[in-house]
Amino acid sequence: MKGVLFSILAGLCITLQGIFNSKMGAELSGWHTTVVVHAVAFTLSALVYWKKRDGDILGIKRVPPFYFVGGAFGVPVVFSELTAIQQLGPAPAISILLVAQLGAAFLVEWRGWFGEKKNRIEPHQIIGLVMIVAGVIIFKW
Repeated sequence: MKGVLFSILAGLCITLQGIFNSKMGAELSGWHTTVVVHAVAFTLSALVYWKKRDGDILGIKRVPPFYFVGGAFGVPVVFSELTAIQQLGPAPAISILLVAQLGAAFLVEWRGWFGEKKNRIEPHQIIGLVMIVAGVIIFKW
């Protein structure tokens, strides 16, 4: 249940972040907004970490260096999402984003990439993904 609640919270935050970033980007620029967003996020993360101090910082030595690239994905996420919302509006942009995210997650699980458990593709999953894509197309156009 905790995973479901955190997924809902993440979805709400991604949507609100995209809308707020889009409005800021209209006043500044996409790249200025991306820098501001990440500076604010870093500050908040550092404050929460400083207060909570969970985990073992020495565990960083056990993380394969490749996984540190994960933080860099935030840059195209912020810039692309704010640009998409400016061009398409919040609902269509977020719906396309979610389809892309679901498709990518499905592919990662199916292929077993990045240490994920490899899962078989079931016909109902393909039907569901096609229905979601069709829904987005109908929703947008």
